[in-house]
Order: sequence, then structure tokens, then C-alpha cells
Amino acid sequence: MAFAGNNSRALPWALVTPALAWTCAFFVLPFIAMGFSSLTAHEGGGFTLANYSQFFTDPSYWRAMVNSLEVTAIVTVISILLAYPFAWILAEQVPERWQRLALMLAVLPFWTSYVVRSYSWLLVLAQNGVINRALTGIGLIGEPLQLANTRFATVTGFVHFFVMLLTLTIFANLKQLSPSYRKAAADLGAGPLRTFLHVVLPLTLPGIVVGAFLTFVLCIGDYITPQILGGNNELVMPQLVMMQIGRRGDFPLASALSIILMAVVTIAYLACARWLKIERA
Repeated sequence: MAFAGNNSRALPWALVTPALAWTCAFFVLPFIAMGFSSLTAHEGGGFTLANYSQFFTDPSYWRAMVNSLEVTAIVTVISILLAYPFAWILAEQVPERWQRLALMLAVLPFWTSYVVRSYSWLLVLAQNGVINRALTGIGLIGEPLQLANTRFATVTGFVHFFVMLLTLTIFANLKQLSPSYRKAAADLGAGPLRTFLHVVLPLTLPGIVVGAFLTFVLCIGDYITPQILGGNNELVMPQLVMMQIGRRGDFPLASALSIILMAVVTIAYLACARWLKIERA
């Protein structure tokens, strides 16, 4: 009996050990190494906090963080405003037998490479791109607009990607919402607008916040889209990190900047979790 009891206690650990080993090997240990690296000087020597103090004292570094937060906030808000009506139409207006097909058609463009989509937007927004040619062709503008290599281009590329991600999370919440809630609100005299504001929207907020948090994490840590569409005119944190590695070979400073970026993401998660209890959604 004791042997059987030991086996029953050991089985869960045996099942979870591969996942724990994978996490330790490819996350915990690299993170510890990056933490030690961030506390060393570029030229060598003992431990120092100079890399962290440089971030807070150098205005260009601080500005890169502000740019990242501003772009991420703009992308998240616009994506929510576009994704919620889209998810509502898919969940409420499209017949249920066609919903899977509609979702597949909506996701189909995202089967292409992320890099390819970014370069596609660069071709659309370039001075000789589709938009400028169309506007000059119909006589609305005399000279091509500077659309590429701007914050507008970066936000456009991000929104194109994250609207679908938010749509999926909101759609899942809307499908889980019981029709009895709307019927109860109607029985109590609430119209469609009040039902949406006081019943549907609060009950789907967890899906919105989960999607918004995923958008925040992926957007603030993305290097490809700002590099391709934004150029180097307005640096964000991932570009700044890559510059330390590619141009200066300053791995300690790059490690410190990466940890600061991770700290910002952690703060964002804690704020969301405390507000809407995401972990229980």
C-alpha cells in the first residue's frame, strides 16, 4: 500500500518534469544569465548598476521607452475599437453554420509570413505605393505623402495584425455569453443600448482585457514591424536593444534594457490581473 501511495505521488511529478526541465533550460537559466550580464560593465570588471542608471539618465533611452508605450497604447485602443464590432458581427449576425467559414476567411491572410505582411504594407505606404499613386491619380494631392518610415506606418502594420487576435478573444467571450442575460435585461425594460452597456460589455470585458494584454506584450516587444515600417526615425525599445548588440556589441546594456522592458510587461500584467482577475477568466 505504501508503495502504491508513493507511486501516486510520484506520477504527477513525472508528468510535469519534462515541462519544468524545458522551462528551466530555455527561460529560467537564460534569464538568470541575462540578469548577471546586465550587472557587468561592457569593458569588463565587477558588478555595477551603471547599465540601469544609463537608461534613466540618458534622454534618448528614456524616449525610446516612451515611444514604445505610446505606440503600444495607440495600437491597443484602435485594435479594440475595430475588433469588437467585427467580433459582434461574426457572433451575432453571421448564421452559426457559416461562422467557422467566416473565421477561417478572416484568419486566412494571416497564414502568410509576418515579415512578408510588413513589407507588403511598406509597398502600399511608400512614396510610389498604392495609396500615393491613387491619391495623385485622382488629383487629391500634388506631391506624394510621407507615409512610410513614420509612426503612422508602424501603427498601421500593428493594427492589421492585432485586430484579428482581439477579434478571436472577444468572439470566444461573446459565444460563451448565455442568451438568457439579454432576455432578462429585456424583461426588466432595458433597450438594446442599455443591455449592451450594462450586461454584454461588462461580461465580455475579460475577453477584451486578455486580448489587450496579449496585444500589449507582443506589440511592445516587437522589433520587425517598427524596423521595416518605422525605420530608424523614431526608435522603440526593441530597436534600441538590437542597436546595442548589432552596432556596439554591448551585451550588458542590452540585457539591462531587456530586463527593464520585461519589468514594464510584468507591471502591465499585474495591473490587469488585479483589475479584472484575468487569472480567473
